[in-house]
Amino acid sequence: MINYKNTILGCFALLALGSCQKEEITPNRGKVKFETISVSSKLAGRIDKILVKEGQTVRKGDTLAIIDIPEVQAKMMQAEGAIMAAQGQLNMAFNGATVEQLNQIEGQLNASKAQLDFAQESYNRLEAMYKDSLVTQQQFDEVKMKLNMAKAQVAALTSKRDEVRKGAREEQIEQAKGQLDRAKGAREEVVSASLEQYVIAPADMSLETISVDEGELATPGFTLFNGYKTNSLYFRFTIPESKIYDFEVGQNLTLVNPYNHDEIDAKVIAIKQLAKYADITSTAPLYELSESIYELKVVPTSDVSAQKFYINATFLIK
Repeated sequence: MINYKNTILGCFALLALGSCQKEEITPNRGKVKFETISVSSKLAGRIDKILVKEGQTVRKGDTLAIIDIPEVQAKMMQAEGAIMAAQGQLNMAFNGATVEQLNQIEGQLNASKAQLDFAQESYNRLEAMYKDSLVTQQQFDEVKMKLNMAKAQVAALTSKRDEVRKGAREEQIEQAKGQLDRAKGAREEVVSASLEQYVIAPADMSLETISVDEGELATPGFTLFNGYKTNSLYFRFTIPESKIYDFEVGQNLTLVNPYNHDEIDAKVIAIKQLAKYADITSTAPLYELSESIYELKVVPTSDVSAQKFYINATFLIK
């Protein structure tokens, strides 16, 4: 009889203990989270070297990988050549024509004047003959056309000589400056592209996945590294509609690690409703199926630098 009573009492004790544990853990379970970060390449190239491993913690500014971009060197040579050419044009615009250029133009002008004199003499001869009906109208028109062409050639070379003597116009100088600035801008673009061969960590982060291997082609915008910001710890709790009114933004909480019993002072910084597809009733049948589900975003307010946190580890609200 005594053994029978002890057995019954033991069963009640186990049931009570089980119900207490279920009530303690289920309603306010949360997970450790970190802000995620992705690192991608801006330019296309082949992965030359990967300098980190999955699970490694890196600091902001650390080089994660080196990308081989052979086009950069060729574009740099083109940009340097364009700068030299533009600088030469600008110098010519400021300094004016050289003595050799002036002599060349004078020689061309003198030759054109000689052709003009010859054309004028031919025209005078054929004009008299045309009046005496010794040449046809077509022959006379041809000589007249050559005379006009010679006059135009002399006028053009005279204008060119005068322009060279006066020096470049202000518009020409501005045009040369513009070409030089454009060439320098092209070089800066190439310099910026050359820096893109180094994939740099944008923040302190823990690397979760590396999406490429050495020798593979990296396309622009393709994510090469995924990880978590090491200084962005927060806790995510899913709370049913029947319990959400127990919390408010700015409320101070105490969180407990159920495995090592460490406690953390924390604060609610955001409450938002989760989409219907995120309803947790399918995995937590203790909630009513008709309840909406909300998310608490909780951040620590005490110093947690000495504690270890693993992504998706469980924490409870005390």
